[in-house]
Amino acid sequence: MALSCTAAYGSIGGKDNKPPSSAPSGGASGNTLAAKATTTQIKITQSNGGTSGTSPKALAPVDPNWKPPACWYEPVATPQALKAAVDRLKKNPNSNLVPVTPTLSWGEDLMVDHYEKGKAENGIGDGYENYNLGKNGMFWRGVINQDRANDPESYDCEDTLFWQNARTLPANKHAPTPDVLAAYAYNKIKVPETEVEAKPDTKSTVNLPTWVWLDKGTFKPVKVRAELAAAGVWAETTAKPVALHLNPGTDDAQTYPASGDCAIDDDGSIGTPYTKGDAGRTPPCGITYLRATDGKPYRLSASITWQISWQGSGGTGGNLPDGTFETTQDMDVQEIQSINR
Repeated sequence: MALSCTAAYGSIGGKDNKPPSSAPSGGASGNTLAAKATTTQIKITQSNGGTSGTSPKALAPVDPNWKPPACWYEPVATPQALKAAVDRLKKNPNSNLVPVTPTLSWGEDLMVDHYEKGKAENGIGDGYENYNLGKNGMFWRGVINQDRANDPESYDCEDTLFWQNARTLPANKHAPTPDVLAAYAYNKIKVPETEVEAKPDTKSTVNLPTWVWLDKGTFKPVKVRAELAAAGVWAETTAKPVALHLNPGTDDAQTYPASGDCAIDDDGSIGTPYTKGDAGRTPPCGITYLRATDGKPYRLSASITWQISWQGSGGTGGNLPDGTFETTQDMDVQEIQSINR
């Protein structure tokens, strides 16, 4: 029998560990400024292990209350790009308005007053003289995490388009700090499909153990990097497989170990492969069914637990909630006290 199981990862950053792949620059374009609210410049790169495709099933945090960030702020426009957007409005007032928050856009009058003439608008304080042309920095705006777009917390990043000096982050709880990038990357984890071997396969026998194992090197630590180059921030998360949990799908069964948790060895192996003559022995990882199925198979589930940590920009680092990935397999159990070898 092959139980299809899987893996996990995330990301985080810091210039004390390794520099961003590209330095912050004033390269934001008008297209960036006009991007929709859920368009982010955070780049996700899987640097080790796993798969670049779509996972068959998402990694589930062990902590049910944990969520990725709902929104954050990013640099979206240089002074030149902002001026160009307003100049387009001056030539054609019916052209696209300028988005100043994820949900709010301004027309020519407000944009000119606030970003060209330096006037306060809507109680948000002093504006900017001539779009801050000649200054080193960028204008920032909120971004909504598309995976939480319907969450009320996604509206917490509604500060109007604001200036931030180069190589600095906003003094705001929704700044794209390394831990925010780490949490965002965690939610983008791609897990590789891997098969857990079992013997006997699909049909077991009452009171005879089913051996479960995973060959060495099958599960390896994986890494994912999240980087916001325009802000000079990055994060890299490492996910390490630490345990396989077996749930036989019925109370009429005994697991080995009794907890159902089979440790993953340093070489990535789990348990011991079944060999001829092992039918009557107790496996280090496995199950003994105590009652036969009656037309309806048991649903044997196997879940891998991944321990997740991160390091990032400025020597930062920490841990994220463990993640799990679970697969199931139908198991028929017969009464006959024998086993095919």
